Amino acid sequence: MRVVIAEDSVLLREGLIRLLADGGIDTVAATGDGPGLVEAVRTYEPDLAVVDVRMPPSHTDEGLRAALAARALVPGLPVLVLSQYVEERYATELIGRGAAAVGYLLKERVADVAEFLDAVRRVASGGTVIDPEVVVQLLSRRRHDRPMHSLTARESEVLGLMAEGRSNNAIAGRLRVTEGAVEKHISGIFGKLGLDPTPDDHRRVLAVLAYLGHA
Repeated sequence: MRVVIAEDSVLLREGLIRLLADGGIDTVAATGDGPGLVEAVRTYEPDLAVVDVRMPPSHTDEGLRAALAARALVPGLPVLVLSQYVEERYATELIGRGAAAVGYLLKERVADVAEFLDAVRRVASGGTVIDPEVVVQLLSRRRHDRPMHSLTARESEVLGLMAEGRSNNAIAGRLRVTEGAVEKHISGIFGKLGLDPTPDDHRRVLAVLAYLGHA
């Protein structure tokens, strides 16, 4: 796997390069600003971009905007965004632009090397990874929203894990239930959100987008 990193903190940037190398992942370019990220993606067409949300000059959303520009340059480019804090607007904007092959993690997750490398590989392979703390805050903010309020506590829990990018098998393991029980809960979620099966739509993605406020 070939990765491009955009992170303005030299210490964290070098740390990410080392962690990825230890996991057998090659960093082909590392930069400290948004334009550098776009140029690196243009040059190397990597398998994944790991991007800090806040970078120079304003330290607001330059990283996110550069990630979106990079995805426009290389459609479908897997992007894993790192953030110091839970910033729901950035998480939902990123996911809303394309639910496949994207991730949003708090930087503190990097300390758990196995969890971080798992997220890197899942996003690079086309999955969606949302930091559990972001999911908790989104769920808390939307617990009274319609039609979300019609979900049972267990259905809300299942949908939250879906939003983290977990598979049915992983959700079953986390909740200590059978995979069949998880499938039943997901079917209930689809029904309550009005997501009927169609040949053109991916209901799991639509459910997560509804959960994040983009459907």
